[in-house]
Amino acid sequence: MSTLTIGVDLAKSVFSVCAVDGAGHVQRRQDLGREAFALWLAQVPAGTVVAMEACSGAHHWARRCLEYGLQPRLMAAQFVTPFRKSRTSKNDRNDAEAIATAARQGNMRFVPVKGVEQQARLAWHRVREGYKTEALAIGNRLRGVLAEFGIVIANSDAALRRALADLDQDTALPAEMKELLRDLSAHWAQVRDRIAACDARIEAHAKADARCVRLRALVGIGPLTADAVVASVGSAKEFKNGRQLAAWLGLVPTQHSSGGHARLGTISCRGEAYLRTLLIQGARSSLQRAKVVSAEKSTPEQIWIRQLACRLPFGKVLVAIANKHARQLWAMLAHEETYDAEAWLQHPMVQRSASKHAITLAAMA
Repeated sequence: MSTLTIGVDLAKSVFSVCAVDGAGHVQRRQDLGREAFALWLAQVPAGTVVAMEACSGAHHWARRCLEYGLQPRLMAAQFVTPFRKSRTSKNDRNDAEAIATAARQGNMRFVPVKGVEQQARLAWHRVREGYKTEALAIGNRLRGVLAEFGIVIANSDAALRRALADLDQDTALPAEMKELLRDLSAHWAQVRDRIAACDARIEAHAKADARCVRLRALVGIGPLTADAVVASVGSAKEFKNGRQLAAWLGLVPTQHSSGGHARLGTISCRGEAYLRTLLIQGARSSLQRAKVVSAEKSTPEQIWIRQLACRLPFGKVLVAIANKHARQLWAMLAHEETYDAEAWLQHPMVQRSASKHAITLAAMA
């Protein structure tokens, strides 16, 4: 195995490469074009560690490294920043050296390499989010144009569609303006059709994957969330426990602790923002479901949610539910288990409390 660690600062056309030996000394630096970098990568000795930031194209190059027998190491950009020698002098060569130095740290956390299938499934989610943004922009554009002619519409897609359907009957609008609005309305309908097509494909993925089927047994986890979780974290075994997954999703409070005093702040909102948003939305559904279900039919989790809602603000309740869901999702993926509403009874703390209670009752008898 090579003692060299190679740091690569990825780019669209020119890649900066820095090779560091086992003692941390820079052995060579070079800048390579995209085609030249692909040829150079095939000549690197097998077993060499090739470190990169987890940015656009990183997983593609990591898979190429695996094909050549190399050891790719992907790191979050915020973990590399402290190893850059100069904060005021940022360039590609300094970045490549910082990447190589960071990869040599024994406590560094690396991003698992995603497969082609994982990235293909995630692409549907990314494109869907883009369509959503575009549809919102077109809807606002239509409202803005109509407002210039004194036509103010309520903030709902249904109200806007009704107004556009009655466009021909409005005599206050010029004929040329009606033609423009028809074209824009057709474009808006096309984008909404694209969103529906993405939803259908994502739901098909979720139905065909046994892991997604297991995750959907949890109240608040639909096909969109289940497919996004599986496509993002796979088996979730890269995380040591559910707490780590919740922290990666930014569903834990920030800490400003010192001297043995714990000071917790707002949630960190770090990591995967898309999954965090889906889990928060799913928490809303779980909260609504817990409020309407009868006490006799409530699961232990729904009882916990109702108790939580009585003593915490609405936002904190949602974050707590989302945090709990993240831990449950980790357990179901990492241990390949189905959802069990009574699983909490097997927790060691619950078992110990039950045994203490039994001893107390026996002593009283």
